[in-house]
Amino acid sequence: MTTAKREEQVLSEVVSELGLDKQNRATIGRLLTHGGGLAHAEEGSDGRMRATIRIPEDELIYEPSILVMPHGGEIDIELLNDDTNTHCALLPSNGDYVWQWLPNHSRGTVTLDLDGPGYYWYSSNVGNDEGKGLFGAIVVLGDVPAEARLDRPAQPRV
Repeated sequence: MTTAKREEQVLSEVVSELGLDKQNRATIGRLLTHGGGLAHAEEGSDGRMRATIRIPEDELIYEPSILVMPHGGEIDIELLNDDTNTHCALLPSNGDYVWQWLPNHSRGTVTLDLDGPGYYWYSSNVGNDEGKGLFGAIVVLGDVPAEARLDRPAQPRV
């Protein structure tokens, strides 16, 4: 088995382990390209989470394309543009967006506040990048607080 095939199999297993390929969680498993991989944010002793997302040369993807946070909170993300083209990153942060310009071979750091569980999409809003642009998702794990839950029948959990 080739290295690429093993990495794809491992990624599929991780996506499955997180439940992102099942009903009510299938958005990530079906719509998002996994080519950039999946990574977990690291939590420091100060309680602050950190991660690095890069744009590899000539690949037109964010790497990782799926970033998993163990819970809501603040996260510092270092963005690296290793490409010979200029890109940017438009990232969510508690109902607003943070925009980071990334000229070729540059880096930038953003701080996001994602305090609730869910899927948060990020993308590049400049250029067309081969018809789809760069995009990825930040998955914040955890349950919605009781005071924020909708008054409706229990939903199936698989």
